[in-house]
Amino acid sequence: MIIEADFDRLALLDDEGWTANNHYHDFLLKHVPQNCENALEIGCGTGAFARRLAERCKRVVALDLSPEMIRVARSRSSQFNNLEFEYADAIRWNFPQSQFDFICSIATLHHLQQRDLFVKMKDALKPRGVLVVLDLVESNSLFERMLDVIGLGVSSGLRLIRNGRFKPPPEVRKAWEQHGKHDSYSTINQMRALADEILPGSSVRRHLLWRYSLVYRANQ
Repeated sequence: MIIEADFDRLALLDDEGWTANNHYHDFLLKHVPQNCENALEIGCGTGAFARRLAERCKRVVALDLSPEMIRVARSRSSQFNNLEFEYADAIRWNFPQSQFDFICSIATLHHLQQRDLFVKMKDALKPRGVLVVLDLVESNSLFERMLDVIGLGVSSGLRLIRNGRFKPPPEVRKAWEQHGKHDSYSTINQMRALADEILPGSSVRRHLLWRYSLVYRANQ
C-alpha cells in the first residue's frame, strides 16, 4: 500500500521536533474529559500524542496503518503500561460499541473514508464521550489563502525557535513531498456539512497552520 510505505519511510525520519501537528496537542488535550477511563487515537504515528493521553487516561489504545510507526511508537513508550499500540487499518478495525470516553485523530482522516469512520467513531463513544479531529484542510477562499501565507511565516518561525532551522532536513522534505502526491483534502465547508449530517452539534473551526478541528460530544 502506497500510504503505508510513505509512513514507514517517514517514521525512520522522525526526530520528535516541532511540527504543525504537535503544535495543536495542547488544544486537543483541553477536550479530554476528567477521569477519562478509555481513550482511542486513530493514526498515532510515532506515539507523541498517545503518550500525552496516557498521562491523563487510565487506558489508551493507539492505532496506525504503518508497522514502522508502531515499532517506533512502542520503542519510545516503554515507560507506559497503560498504553497499547496496534498495527491496524482503522476502516477494518472492530470498533467496540460505547467503549471510549475520548477518541481523537490527528492528520489521518483525509487518508480514509471519512463518512464511514465518523459513524464508527460516534458509535464507539460512551455517553458524554468526546471526539476530536485535527486534520488538514483545502483552502477555497481569499481569506483562507491569506491564512496560508501567514501560516507559512509562523510555522517557519516556530520551527526555527523549536528545532533550530527554518525548514525540515532535505530528506524529510523530500519524503513529505512524495507523500503529498497521494493526498487530497476537504474544504472547511465540506467538513461542516459532513459533521452536521453525522455528528450534529459539532464545533468545526479553521486553524492557522492549514488545519481544521472538529469537536463532538456524544448525547447522554
